[in-house]
Amino acid sequence: MKKIAFICVHNSCRSQMAECLGKYYLQGLYECYSAGTETKPMINQDAVQIMKEMYGIDMEVNGQYSKRLKDIPDCDYYISMGCNVTCPFIGRDFDDNWRLEDPTGKNKEAFIEVIKEIEKRILYLYEEK
Repeated sequence: MKKIAFICVHNSCRSQMAECLGKYYLQGLYECYSAGTETKPMINQDAVQIMKEMYGIDMEVNGQYSKRLKDIPDCDYYISMGCNVTCPFIGRDFDDNWRLEDPTGKNKEAFIEVIKEIEKRILYLYEEK
C-alpha cells in the first residue's frame, strides 16, 4: 500500500487534520501520516474540537500527536500544507503543495474553510486511486 505524508512546519494543525481525514476517507487505499520539521507540545485544540464537531473524530483519542519527519516511515508522496514564508526542507521536492492558510489563532470559520478544502483534496486523492 502506498504511503502519503502531509507536511507542515509544526505538525500541529493543517497536517494533523489532513492525516485524520486521510485515514478517514482513504483507509485501505493509502497509509496516511503527518509530520513537521518542528513540533509542538500538543496538536491545535481548536482543530481537535472542530474535527470532533464536524466528523465525530477525536484526533487525540486516535493517537495523533506532533511528529518530526524522522518519526514517520519513508512515504511515496509528500504533500506540503502550504508555506507562508519558507517550506520545510524534507530532503526532496514535494509532490504537491496545497497552499493552505494556517487557521491557528483565527475564528472557527477559518478552520472550517481549511478543513473543507483539505476534505476536497483528500476526496480527489480517493477518486484518483
